[in-house]
Amino acid sequence: MLKTTLKFLGWTILGIITFLVLYLIAVYLISKITVNSDVVQVEEKDGIPIYILSNGVHTDIVVPVVNEIKDWRKEIQFSQTKSKDSTMQYIAFGWGDKGFYLHTPEWSDLKASTALKAAFGVSSSAMHTTFFKQLKEGDDCKRIIISKENYQKLVTFISESFLDANHPQWIEGYSYGRKDAFYEAKGSYSLFYTCNTWANCALKAANQKASLWTVYDKGIFCHYE
Repeated sequence: MLKTTLKFLGWTILGIITFLVLYLIAVYLISKITVNSDVVQVEEKDGIPIYILSNGVHTDIVVPVVNEIKDWRKEIQFSQTKSKDSTMQYIAFGWGDKGFYLHTPEWSDLKASTALKAAFGVSSSAMHTTFFKQLKEGDDCKRIIISKENYQKLVTFISESFLDANHPQWIEGYSYGRKDAFYEAKGSYSLFYTCNTWANCALKAANQKASLWTVYDKGIFCHYE
């Protein structure tokens, strides 16, 4: 009996290690494959500026708070942030695991149960929004000019990621700072669909350069070097 149990544990551990190795190889190789590599450059006067922004782990999609195509103030209200500052010019959207977002403001707060639920897609999700007055371009912040038509597609993708596309449900009492807020979102985070996968899919929806599939931020930014 003991011999059978040890054999089973050995095969289980080997299976887990094999899966992780294959997963990491796939993550690296597939993220290097570019989609929409032939995207047509748009003149600034004819397009809409957006940004991809990374904190080193997580990617946000940043768009104007208001323009002729979309006024985000109707759904994402300044009054739902601590600062209530209505002079902000840009708004960042970042999708992710709700439990991780709300209960892990610092890595030191991470619990094993939260990580496991996130990894295996058994918890709900949230949208994190952050207002900015301006952004500074750099290795972790890339500015892109997209057509108005593609911006409308991006708006649709972001809106449909909320649990209620027309009336985003504010998760009151949670924020990381004075200019952000959380909202209920659709879908579940997993090893195969992370916050960065969502941002990558947003770029795909807007017909911009993106990875075929990625789960980490560098899988997006490597296409904008």
